Amino acid sequence: MNRNEIGKNVAGLLYIIPSGAYSNEEIVTLLKNHPEVKFVSLVGIDLRGNDTDEKIPIGAFLEDMGQFLSGGVQTDGSSVVLPGIATLNNGKVDLIADISVNWFIDYNYEHVDAATGLPVGTLRIPSFLMHNGQRVDSRSILQNSVKHFNSEVRELLAQNPETASELGINPDDLSEIVVTAATELEFWVKTPEEQAETEELSISQVLQEQYWKRTKSNVRTSLEKSLLLLEKYGLKPEMGHKEVGGVKARVSGEGRLDRIMEQLEIDWKFSAALQAADNELLARILIKEVFRLNGLEVTFMAKPMEGVAGSGEHTHINAVAKLKSGKRVNLFAPGNIKKDYLSRIGWGAIMGLLKNYEVVNPFITSANDAFNRLKPGFEAPICIVASLGSDLETPSRNRTVLAGLIRDMDNPLSIRFEIRSPNPHTNTYLAVAAINQAMLDGIKYAVKSGKTPGELEKNFCKKMGEKDEYLEQFREYRSEEDVFEHYSDKERNKMFGVPPATVWENLVNLTDHTGKAKVLASGGVFESNILESYKRATTVQWALELSERLLSENAELVRKSIKLHGDGNFEDFDEELWGRINSVRKYLMKDSIKEKSLFTKIREAIDKHEYHKVSDMQLEMSEKVSELKKLYNVYKRNLIDYRQ
Repeated sequence: MNRNEIGKNVAGLLYIIPSGAYSNEEIVTLLKNHPEVKFVSLVGIDLRGNDTDEKIPIGAFLEDMGQFLSGGVQTDGSSVVLPGIATLNNGKVDLIADISVNWFIDYNYEHVDAATGLPVGTLRIPSFLMHNGQRVDSRSILQNSVKHFNSEVRELLAQNPETASELGINPDDLSEIVVTAATELEFWVKTPEEQAETEELSISQVLQEQYWKRTKSNVRTSLEKSLLLLEKYGLKPEMGHKEVGGVKARVSGEGRLDRIMEQLEIDWKFSAALQAADNELLARILIKEVFRLNGLEVTFMAKPMEGVAGSGEHTHINAVAKLKSGKRVNLFAPGNIKKDYLSRIGWGAIMGLLKNYEVVNPFITSANDAFNRLKPGFEAPICIVASLGSDLETPSRNRTVLAGLIRDMDNPLSIRFEIRSPNPHTNTYLAVAAINQAMLDGIKYAVKSGKTPGELEKNFCKKMGEKDEYLEQFREYRSEEDVFEHYSDKERNKMFGVPPATVWENLVNLTDHTGKAKVLASGGVFESNILESYKRATTVQWALELSERLLSENAELVRKSIKLHGDGNFEDFDEELWGRINSVRKYLMKDSIKEKSLFTKIREAIDKHEYHKVSDMQLEMSEKVSELKKLYNVYKRNLIDYRQ
């Protein structure tokens, strides 16, 4: 099969086994009728969001599917990130299949089955990781949070019938409460080995030369095939389009486009929270593979290039009551959409999210790359503040806030919150679980307070210094202004809190805000050993990446920032600039008998596990590297000719 077959309607391929659609016996028959499916892979998600992918011959699965699903598959704990849980002397971890969600078939379009002429498929079954009888994986944490949310909200509605009545719900008619989610996936795509100048990308971004423009050539082909393939897997894509980043490609001598470097976005429809996270994982795999087969490289990094737009993954959340009749009621929608922005439950959800965000953020922003994106400017949501819209008739369009209220006066079911801080490498399972826990804390307050939606709105829109029963006195939580243009750095930090600037500063919030951390533990969702394991895993990854990657990359930058002017072809200004450049180079990297360089100090602090010092010095290094880049660009621009 030619690689161009991907995305076409290949006759006979099985893409999805929907949850609950077949009995075990029917699944066995289905797979036997699709001999191109050669392997099974149980997909567990560890605490850093890594997914397992083992190849088990389909025959072993079909021999005794019931036992396979109930007994699971054993694996070595060293293959998953569970520090402090799966240890060297107790490392056995079981993979337990999840039968409550859809299963997908992942096809290898470069490996054709000789007997059928079809690509070889692997049945991917979302699974849980079990250690010593305890589920210890990201999927389990999200599932537990959803169950806890369902149980608590149902009890609240039963005990507070006036809240249920305002929503048009009889608590006796409730079937379940469903947390729904959807993500918007942004990513950069480029020709392999191609590098565009940051300055060129930045200028194109400011001029908005790429935003929502027409896609061309193999970028267009890849985007269209990705959308068609997502449809086959039941993800119901809504749109794909160009984002703000990128530069214009060039036409090669053969009439094809090369020097491609563009930013794209693909969106798909809502699903129940656990299914939504599984869908996102699948979408990333499919998109990357489709573009690769069309000669393009995809990166889901949050900030692939400094100075140009990063990639976000805006996450949409709401909660829906399913009634026994089959009717669905959006719990965030007010009884009178022309009178109130939100219901009591909706107000409680946004209040809980923002009040407790310090302990939610460690699960959203957990890598150096993510913090490179979350800096003032570039529409980066660093402030704990929300936008509701300037009035009931005008939807929120503020792209500088952490969370925005999405509402449609003609469609109450669409009311939801868009959380703008996640990025494509955010572990969506843990992020949504933490968001659920934070929202639930606020919902409990709002419903039990007995306050009307109007009274809760007044509380939410309070000014800094005003006391409130639930929200913090010296914080504001709503802004319809551009928070970067309207407020100074000092004003932002005072009103919305000082945002963490490193992975370590973010993790410390889990210890410093003990009261808020208890919200995560409510209902046994984030158990203490899970929380400690996550902190250890994130700390180790941060420190290793800093010592083994960032320091090496910055050292290479220092070495490349060489003297370019020679005798007789420079001005005093050039010599003065070079002196400043060389001073920064030496401060960053050159040890002497009397003084160690900043790079050496960072390495030594990492070895001693002095992470507070490491965090402070990382920020200093970032400032010095930025200073070096700016100085060197000015220096190069001023030279008419220079030595290579």
